[in-house]
Amino acid sequence: MPTHTDNIVEVRDLQKRYGSFTALDGVSFDIRRGETFALLGPNGAGKSTTIEILEGYRRRSGGEARVLGVDPERGDLGWRAQLGIVLQSTGESGNLTVREQLTEFAGYYPSPRGVDEVIEAVGLEAAQKTRIGKLSGGQRRRVDVALGIIGRPQLLFLDEPTTGFDPEARRQFWELIRSLKAEGTSILLTTHYLDEAAQLGDRAAVIAGGRLVDIGAIDEIGGREARTPLVKWTDAAGRRREIRTHEPATAVAALVAEAGAEPRDVEIVRPTLEDVYLTLINADAGETAAAASDTEQEFAA
Repeated sequence: MPTHTDNIVEVRDLQKRYGSFTALDGVSFDIRRGETFALLGPNGAGKSTTIEILEGYRRRSGGEARVLGVDPERGDLGWRAQLGIVLQSTGESGNLTVREQLTEFAGYYPSPRGVDEVIEAVGLEAAQKTRIGKLSGGQRRRVDVALGIIGRPQLLFLDEPTTGFDPEARRQFWELIRSLKAEGTSILLTTHYLDEAAQLGDRAAVIAGGRLVDIGAIDEIGGREARTPLVKWTDAAGRRREIRTHEPATAVAALVAEAGAEPRDVEIVRPTLEDVYLTLINADAGETAAAASDTEQEFAA
C-alpha cells in the first residue's frame, strides 16, 4: 500500500475475525501528521481491536495497515520506540516515586525527553518524590501520560484517558494534550466523552458493529442536516413546539411577528457532537436490525 507522506497512519479495508464473529468489517481511514484523531463508538464496536492492530499487538485477518510507514505486524523495537501508548489501566509500580519510574522508563529509549522536562509538562513537580501508589487518580493518569511521552513518540495512543476524572481534572488534562499537539505529536484518541472529542479532536471516525459509520472533521461529521439548529418555544395554548431550520434567527423573528410578542420559553438548540453521534449510532442500529430481519425472512422463505 503506497504511503502518503502527510499521513502517519493509513488503514485500508481492515478486517478482524474470531471464528464466525467479525469484529472489524472493512474499516478504512488515515491519520494526518500532527493531528488529533478521535475514534468513537459504543462498547464492542471494534475500537480496541483497531488500536491493538495499529499498535502491533494483534494480527489482522485482512486489509492493510501502515503506522509510521511500517506494517504494524512487522514493526521492530526501533518502530515501537516511536509510539507512545496510554492504556485505560497500567501496571506502574506503586512502590516507586514518580521520578524513579520515569527515570527507569527513560532508559528504554534511544533519545528520551529529560525527566525534569516531562515532570514539568504533566504538572507533577510537587509530586515527583511521591510514591505512585499514594497519588490521586488524576495524578496517576498524568504519570501514565508521562510514561507515554518520555520516549518522544511521533504517535500517541490515548485510550479513554480521563475515565474517572472530576470536571476540573479533565480540563487540566485537556490542556496537557493540547500542549503535546502543539509540539507536533500526532494523537489517536478513544473516549466515551463526546465533549472531550469535540474539544481535542481535529477529525473523528465513528465505528459501530465493526464498520465505519462516518468520518470527517469534528464540526462536519454527520453532514449538514444532522447539525440543523432546533428552535423550541411554548405557544399560546401552552403546547411545546419545535422546528428545525438553518435560519433560526429568522424563524424566531417570524414567531415574534406572528404573536406580536416574544414567544414563551424560546430557545435555539444547536446539535452537539454527542447529538450527531447518537443519531449516527441509532441510525446504524436501525439499519442493522432491518438487514437482519430481511435475512431471516429470506431463510424462512
